[in-house]
Amino acid sequence: MTAEAINTTTATDYTTDEMMTIIASRDLNNGDVVFVGIGIPSTAANLARRTHAPDVVLIYESGTIDTKPTRAPLSIGDGELAETAVAVVSVPEIFAYWLQAGRIDVGFLGAAQLDRHGNLNTTVIGDYDHPRVRLPGAGGAPEIAIGAGRTSIVLRQSTRTFVDKLDYVTTVGHHHGSGSRAALGVRGSGPSIVITDIGILRPDPVTDELTLMSLHPGRTVEEAIAATGWPLKVASELTTTQAPSELELTALREVSAR
Repeated sequence: MTAEAINTTTATDYTTDEMMTIIASRDLNNGDVVFVGIGIPSTAANLARRTHAPDVVLIYESGTIDTKPTRAPLSIGDGELAETAVAVVSVPEIFAYWLQAGRIDVGFLGAAQLDRHGNLNTTVIGDYDHPRVRLPGAGGAPEIAIGAGRTSIVLRQSTRTFVDKLDYVTTVGHHHGSGSRAALGVRGSGPSIVITDIGILRPDPVTDELTLMSLHPGRTVEEAIAATGWPLKVASELTTTQAPSELELTALREVSAR
């Protein structure tokens, strides 16, 4: 199943966050082992488990393995995750045995800044020694980016987030593009999709530059270009993202309501 298209009856009454969550859910395959963060990634993974991917395996940084929460967790330390997990291990074991050993298929990431090759900044805005804003920092993102088979990035699109040059490179994506990531010797294939409130971007297979592949209903190429801090590459065969279906929206709202 692709995030760009799904054959279902569509609904028209949905929010931007619901759209982004459902697209992120569609991009997961049944049986994927997913390193999940709180917020849209967690909701998307749990939605996939309730719809088209019942055998998706959810791994949380706190050490819960194959957890099946009945409601949206409030944090990675939410007791619901441990209570519904097959096993709970230490954080070092999650990173060493699962992530660094190549047992994670998909990792979700967000950021304050993203560049055209999917590199991310979650450290500072401005000069590192005298920043305008000090951000939360790396967390597990750098390890997820190089250890997961592929990564999915979810964030709103604006010239503040989609920048020509990062103020600080916290997490490597496709490095400088054109296969330069592989030269670093890292395992994962890097960002495979960037989901925004405007559309869907994927890396060009040759240059690794993020390319607008799909626009959400009602959005325009002009909006996407205006919200990007570099000359945005647009696919020659641009598609329209399939709107959320009644089934997806119902399942998503049940998850959120709990």
